[in-house]
Amino acid sequence: MNDTEYQDRVDEMFLRIEDRIDALVLDVDVDSSAGILTLGFEDGSSIILSRQIATHEIWVAARSGGFHLRFVDGDWFCDASGESFGALVNRVFSEQSGSSFPIIEQ
Repeated sequence: MNDTEYQDRVDEMFLRIEDRIDALVLDVDVDSSAGILTLGFEDGSSIILSRQIATHEIWVAARSGGFHLRFVDGDWFCDASGESFGALVNRVFSEQSGSSFPIIEQ
């Protein structure tokens, strides 16, 4: 995948996450700037999703750890846990928000 395809895929995913949080009317602060999507919670914790253009990865930083995801066979997968992007983000979001609503439909 070239840089443009990578950017387009990440942009689309980040927008889906923002739209889903808005639709669920959750009390989560969403900030998107400079290629980083930050989800802030009432308890002061955050989940940070950042694009790593040089390696074509997405990095997720959450209270439970840091995760690197690569695009393989049509989806993003975490190097460490093997989880898909959707499963990983839903898990860390649930852990930090206390919400059982998935923010990425699978």
